[in-house]
Amino acid sequence: MKLSVPGRTAAAAAIAVAGLLTTTAISNAAPAPEAAATPKAAAAPDISVDNVKAHLADLQSVADANGGNRAHGSAGYKASIDQLKKKLDAAGFTTSVQEFTAGGETGYNLIADWPGGDDGQVVMAGAHLDSVSDGPGINDNGSGSAAILETALTVAREKYQPTKQLRFAWWGAEEIGMAGSSHYVDSLAGGDRSKISAYLNFDMLSSPNAGYFVYDDDPTIEKTFKDYYAGKNVATEPDDEGDGRSDHAPFQQAGVPVGGLFSGAETTKSAEQAQKWGGTAGEAFDKCYHSSCDGVSNIDGTALDRNSDAVAYAVWGLSS
Repeated sequence: MKLSVPGRTAAAAAIAVAGLLTTTAISNAAPAPEAAATPKAAAAPDISVDNVKAHLADLQSVADANGGNRAHGSAGYKASIDQLKKKLDAAGFTTSVQEFTAGGETGYNLIADWPGGDDGQVVMAGAHLDSVSDGPGINDNGSGSAAILETALTVAREKYQPTKQLRFAWWGAEEIGMAGSSHYVDSLAGGDRSKISAYLNFDMLSSPNAGYFVYDDDPTIEKTFKDYYAGKNVATEPDDEGDGRSDHAPFQQAGVPVGGLFSGAETTKSAEQAQKWGGTAGEAFDKCYHSSCDGVSNIDGTALDRNSDAVAYAVWGLSS
């Protein structure tokens, strides 16, 4: 996350069989068959939090091998893109890497489309893959990147056949002003923008002093997430801290319905929030935000598990 805020109806016709004028008319119509039941939307599967953590460990290894970070313009960021693309290609996704320039450096967005579905109605899930230069970026935003990666790989393992087209995206250069997602939106023709029925953004899902925040933008998307958490008896709050600070903003500005999740960054958790969610009042949701200590130990496993399942719940629910 960057620092600045900027009727169906069915009818049966009776069939009359008429006799000759000298005989009695006989009705011989067969009863109409029952209408087929409306198929129910496929239920979202449970997302393996262990698999999500394994993806985070892979991202940590990339950072460790590349100067401790995965920042825009670095070898660590390009290695992160290559690592995810390899996994998605093997799973059967159609992937593409989009290049752009920001801050004098080449950046990359990774786009992965799942074959099938109505390409006139696209549900997108996205997360920024870059870290800041000061650390490996495991909560910010390896957590969102790993959650949507495992959701995508679960789509492939389940052989899910959505009604709408599914697209996953990993953005570059979010940390220097949402440059990657802005480039993607700006490069879309107007007709292609209007095909995106929902953009779901996941930026920081495992803050160690976690909160459960839901973007209060598009009402349908917001309700989808709130319904999931209500089913888990987890209270939520609207996301104020991250409003406009992540990659949903360029989509929203282009008129695309947006929504998403957030577990908190540098803002301090209140006593009321600690009573509701646990954790420590008076401390930041993530005291390692944008720091070198944002590594694999800087996550809350419960928040990561719940939020990863919420990603899948929304992806399945909104694409069925």
